[in-house]
Amino acid sequence: MGRTRSLAFEASHRSAARKKLSTDKFRFVSIMLSRAYGVFSGGRAKLFALALLTVWASPSFAEPVDLELVFAADGSGSIDDEELRLQRKGYADALADRRVLDAIASGRRGKIVVTYIEWGDAASQHTIVDWSEIAGPEDARAFGEALMTAPRAAWGYNSISEAIAYSTDRILGNAYEGTRLVIDVSGDGPQIGGRPIDWARDRAVDAGITVNALAVKSRGGNRPGPGGMPLEMHYRLDIIGGVGAFVMVADEETRFADVLLAKIIREIADARPTGRGPEQAGIGKRLLPPQYSAHESICEANENERTGADAGCERIEMSATGPENPKGDQRP
Repeated sequence: MGRTRSLAFEASHRSAARKKLSTDKFRFVSIMLSRAYGVFSGGRAKLFALALLTVWASPSFAEPVDLELVFAADGSGSIDDEELRLQRKGYADALADRRVLDAIASGRRGKIVVTYIEWGDAASQHTIVDWSEIAGPEDARAFGEALMTAPRAAWGYNSISEAIAYSTDRILGNAYEGTRLVIDVSGDGPQIGGRPIDWARDRAVDAGITVNALAVKSRGGNRPGPGGMPLEMHYRLDIIGGVGAFVMVADEETRFADVLLAKIIREIADARPTGRGPEQAGIGKRLLPPQYSAHESICEANENERTGADAGCERIEMSATGPENPKGDQRP
């Protein structure tokens, strides 16, 4: 899983650095500065330039918050209408939970912004609830009501890569400036279709975004990852990335709603800036290309977490058909 710097990564760096300034506004300021030096001279040109730059740098263009959080939920064909309703209710209830609200209030600004998207195949990513400020119970209730009444939109199967790419664009194009940027992906199946998953994940990480994941194994499908590897292992190796990135698992023993609540509290309470760039990616190193068969790459980390510059991944012998570790938090 080598990380090769590309033009796409450089573009992500630039987008993150000025994501609150539109392209049109940037172009307008550049043109006006050029014309000012052509029309005015000396001190008047400098004063005009200073005025433009003051407007350009005005903090009113971006509202500071503690966290920009995308809930990227599986809305693919494997999720029936009742499961979709229960999934949405899990998010609505979790956000309104007193423990979550207390975590939000403990932040420096006491406010986060969230948006909820559902995804299916490579051409199906949909904003169900747009960016919403959450600073107290009334905000959380309003978000939950909007979520529960919105119609279903996603279709097809499991392009997690396009879900991450769409979520990244939602963060880079909004009107907020968060200390932390997080994409919270939940799904009950592996990556299928769309652009490469490592491209989407690395693009997000290089833009300063942490990608976390919730592997859902309690809906009766228990769909494995590529080559039969446990789903949470696939999510750990191929999907999560960034400072503090982690995977959690919902299964028959640990209910979706309970795991989701713990996950959201953890994401909100973590005060570490998400940073950006490969040195903070938290992505394990593979010495060889991925072999989704008898030999798997396992990251040496506790509690489904990979953090730091080198997560200590190594190749070990493992039977792809052997017993799964349902929690994914111990080496097999």
